[in-house]
Amino acid sequence: MLASLSACVAPSVPRTTRTLGPAQAPVAVVIPPVPLPGTIPRPPAALAQTVERLGRGFDGVVGIAVRDVQAGWYISFNGLGYFPQQSVSKLWVALTVFDAIDHGRMRLTDMVRIERKDLVVFHQPLRARMGPDGFSTSVSELLLAAMTTSDNLANDSLLRTVGGPAAVRAFLTRSAIGGIRFGPGERLLQAGTAGLTWRQSYAEGNSFLEARAALPLEVRRAALERYLADPVDGAQPEQVVLALSRLRKGDLLSADSTQRLLTLMASSRTGPQRMRAGSGPGWAFAHKTGTGQELGSLATGYNDIGLMTSPEGRTYALAVMIKSTRQPIPVRQRLMADIARAVVAAAGD
Repeated sequence: MLASLSACVAPSVPRTTRTLGPAQAPVAVVIPPVPLPGTIPRPPAALAQTVERLGRGFDGVVGIAVRDVQAGWYISFNGLGYFPQQSVSKLWVALTVFDAIDHGRMRLTDMVRIERKDLVVFHQPLRARMGPDGFSTSVSELLLAAMTTSDNLANDSLLRTVGGPAAVRAFLTRSAIGGIRFGPGERLLQAGTAGLTWRQSYAEGNSFLEARAALPLEVRRAALERYLADPVDGAQPEQVVLALSRLRKGDLLSADSTQRLLTLMASSRTGPQRMRAGSGPGWAFAHKTGTGQELGSLATGYNDIGLMTSPEGRTYALAVMIKSTRQPIPVRQRLMADIARAVVAAAGD
């Protein structure tokens, strides 16, 4: 499906190279000013054809969207379906936190106490710091861990501190960000997807994996099918790239918070073989990945969304979201990298 949409006019973001804080050193991103949009051109025909070909040729359910931030055109394949976000949703938590900082309700230097009762499931490197009495860390450090290593404990700690899922949903509504659902938090999301009712004991050792493995296969399959049919954390790729475009143009946060968040996204170490692998020499890349649960050979919620900026300063918002597939990881990664390569090629034409 091809479409064009009037671009949102927002204040340009000034050039700056501020980083997250003195204790951390993410890669700084220089954001060139965004020119005022004129007449919105048609999307490049070759890029539209490539997106269509790659989408139709992929053996699985995939949604793809590409948007030119400055010009306002976009290309979409299956872009209005709701796709499981998984850790892509950490972006909305970070946006809500930075919005709270912009309005004086939080500070980057605020300390957050984390105890054993706060532990979650799957990837949580911060768990290594957990002592008998827990530990404290700053909002700044939690943002760094959540956005650059996709730490679930860091993200859920930020979510709890900013006011829970209701606060994120309120931010999305207040900011007129449509087509994005925010789920109940990592523990309830993963338990429900697996067919379990959450118990905090699942956060200890391998308890979650053992409890999931003990379920009858038909229970797990039914739960996963319900999730995929109507994902509680679903998002439309077209709306994801629109939100990324608005973030890039400074329409969602202050200039300082915009810079800090984009710097974090550029410093992400996850998914190096996804879209980043297709980014061209001299291109800046800022993104957030997401990876869902698997059942047998069926993989779900395998995603990458982000912003690619050419050496000349042209920025594109991209989203490749795989709802379900039985294709191996290299094939999924190749699709994402090929979309990024197609954008690079179109920018050079």
